[in-house]
Amino acid sequence: MKDSEIARLLSLILRHEPERIGLTLDGQGWANVPDLIRLAKRAGKPFDLDTLRRVVEMNDKRRFTLSPDGQRIRAAQGHSLPVDLDLPAVQPPDRLWHGTARDNLPSIFRDGLKPGRRQMVHLSADRETAQRVGERHGKAVILAVEAGLMFRDRFPFYQADNGVWLVPSVSPTYLAF
Repeated sequence: MKDSEIARLLSLILRHEPERIGLTLDGQGWANVPDLIRLAKRAGKPFDLDTLRRVVEMNDKRRFTLSPDGQRIRAAQGHSLPVDLDLPAVQPPDRLWHGTARDNLPSIFRDGLKPGRRQMVHLSADRETAQRVGERHGKAVILAVEAGLMFRDRFPFYQADNGVWLVPSVSPTYLAF
């Protein structure tokens, strides 16, 4: 398998469908690495430990986290499964960014940013990253999120291992172009 195929497989099973290969995640989204490798091979998607480490290290979005002992792996964010990443609430920068498609604007300015199938809304620390995210969904629009104000209004913010900012939702009150 190519590294890109392994990364897609890891995204699928560590964020959304571990049962696809018979894998079990714990409450914080961790999977046992030897189990992952064994079950992926059984499912016809073989890779070894060195390949897994390379895919984790080289992933441009840093989507995966290996435990310090290398025995467990999880997705850094983006879960549709109920997991508690056990991240501390932290103060965000005053402004964060969200990339979306222009077609989504009417519902966003009516209902705010909602996590959809995921557990949290994903926000970027820079406009460029938000632009790339938005382009995946159509004609990109970048929204400014008044994160500092939200935080002062007691909304919790979390930062995933890969730097993505997470928040349960964003009211239209805190959004601007």
